Amino acid sequence: MATSNNPITVTLNSISKMIDHSLLHPTMTDADILAGLSIARDYNVATACIKPYLIPVAKSALKGTSVLVCPVIGFPHGNSTTEVKVFEATRAVEEGGDEIDMVINIGRALGEDWEYVGDEIRQINEAVVSRGAILKVIFENDFLEERHIVKLCEICSEIGVAFVKTSTGYGFVKQDNGMYTYAGATVRHLKLMREHWKPGVQVKAAGGVRTLDDLLHVMSLGVTRIGATATMAIMEEAKRRGITDRPTTVEFKPMSEVGTGGY
Repeated sequence: MATSNNPITVTLNSISKMIDHSLLHPTMTDADILAGLSIARDYNVATACIKPYLIPVAKSALKGTSVLVCPVIGFPHGNSTTEVKVFEATRAVEEGGDEIDMVINIGRALGEDWEYVGDEIRQINEAVVSRGAILKVIFENDFLEERHIVKLCEICSEIGVAFVKTSTGYGFVKQDNGMYTYAGATVRHLKLMREHWKPGVQVKAAGGVRTLDDLLHVMSLGVTRIGATATMAIMEEAKRRGITDRPTTVEFKPMSEVGTGGY
């Protein structure tokens, strides 16, 4: 057990259903993704987050489970036209996507063209919800200032999307030394988002949530979903810490306020 004074009561199921198992790295082969779908199935996660072309494969691999299929659109940079994003989202749902993760037009957000950003989110949300799925809106916080994050929370709350999401996991920012890195989901940003999302809008933390302690910390902040590639490590650590199907109180080591990067 982590040495801390941060108790939280959980079950294995409440932990597994926090996880969108991410299968999005550009180098992943179909065989890699099939192996990842097996992990998603074995650990009974919330969703498998996949590339859109593999929706039929994921539906087949997860048939008979409660694991949902979550394709991503406009991923990872959000630069497609609104029409293309709406088409992509519509097709993704029609092919079996249960939840859709979309990336906002980041440049338009930085330029504070909120009419464009809001209209795009609204059109995609309507296309998704009208076909029986839900939408998660990815901000890519590493590229944004706090005022942008606040405004996006307000827009998404007004539209009534299902989730707002911190990051893609691939929003690398060039540093002064020429290297690229990112923070992903940070405690500071999650607290900011919590202050500005309305009841009914959930929050997904992605990028940097790599351990059971990280998951428990963001859960304590009100986050209801994380994006993770470390599903197996998180779930096996939960078992080692004595978490079962019965409510179990454990303690967690807090994340850094600013995050450490990684996915």
